[in-house]
Amino acid sequence: MKKRHQQKMLIISYVLFMGFNMPLVLLFDSSASAFGIPFIYFYFFTLCLLSIVISLIIVKRYNE
Repeated sequence: MKKRHQQKMLIISYVLFMGFNMPLVLLFDSSASAFGIPFIYFYFFTLCLLSIVISLIIVKRYNE
């Protein structure tokens, strides 16, 4: 993998670190729900799913 693609993966790691940071997570800690799922779980699973999909796209597209 080239250096620029490694940098993209590093940026994803930083975004995930900031996304799972406690002050941001506490914004979604409420009794409300989306699609019948509490917001905090919806936030966690959506963030994980997006990171997996973006990582897969980077690896598949730029794998040499």
